[in-house]
Amino acid sequence: MLQVDNLHAYYGKSHVLHGVSFEVGQGEIVALLGRNGSGRSTTAKAIMGLVDCQGRIDWNGQPIQGKKAYEIAHLGIGYVPENRDIFPKLTVHQNLQLGQKRSGKNGRWSFEDMYAMFPRLKEREHTEAGVLSGGEQQMLTLCRTLMGDPDLIIIDEPTEGLAPKIVELVGQYLEELKSRGISVLLIEQKLTIAMKISDRALVMGHGSIVFEGTPQALRENTYIRKEWLEV
Repeated sequence: MLQVDNLHAYYGKSHVLHGVSFEVGQGEIVALLGRNGSGRSTTAKAIMGLVDCQGRIDWNGQPIQGKKAYEIAHLGIGYVPENRDIFPKLTVHQNLQLGQKRSGKNGRWSFEDMYAMFPRLKEREHTEAGVLSGGEQQMLTLCRTLMGDPDLIIIDEPTEGLAPKIVELVGQYLEELKSRGISVLLIEQKLTIAMKISDRALVMGHGSIVFEGTPQALRENTYIRKEWLEV
C-alpha cells in the first residue's frame, strides 16, 4: 500500500531525513520507534505533504509526493498528529462530523462505532472539546480521523500523557483497526504497546532507519535497543 523510498526531508537548510525507505502493507501495524529528534514525526509529515522532501512516496502504486495534505487524505491516508488538533469550541459530536467522509459512500465507521469503542465520548457528546481531558481529546482525535474512512492511519504518539488504562484501551483500538483491514503506521516511544501489537518494527536514528524486523527480533537485539532506544 504505502512505499517510501530514499526519502530526504528538510526544515529550511536543516537536513532531517537521510534516505528513509520502508513500506506498510494492507492490514499491517508497523511501529516506527526511536528517541525524540530521530526523525519519526518528520517522516509522518513528509508522507502527508507537510514538509519539503525528496525521494519517492507511493500510495497503491501511485506517487503522492508533491500533493497537498487534503489531497493525500482524500486518497485514503488518515493522520493523527501528536498535538491532537481538536476544535476546542465545537462539541465532541461536531468534531466527529467534521471528520466524516463526504462522498455518499458509507464508510466502515459510524458515530455508534466511535461511541461504542470509547463510551466516555458518548457521555461527553454535547460537551465542547476544549474542556475534555488530555486522554479524552486523544480519543476524539483518533475517532475523528477514522470517520474519514482511511485505509491507512498514521498515528503520532497516541499514548503520550495518557493513564495506563487509557493506553491499554488505545492498544485495543489499534488492533480493532487491523481487524477491519486498516493499516497503521504507529509512531511511539512506549515499547510495551508497540511491541505487543505491531507486526513489524522500524527503529530510526539520526534521520535514518537503523533496524527493521519483527518485534521479537528487536527484543533479542540488545545493541539496537541500547544504542537507539533506551535512555
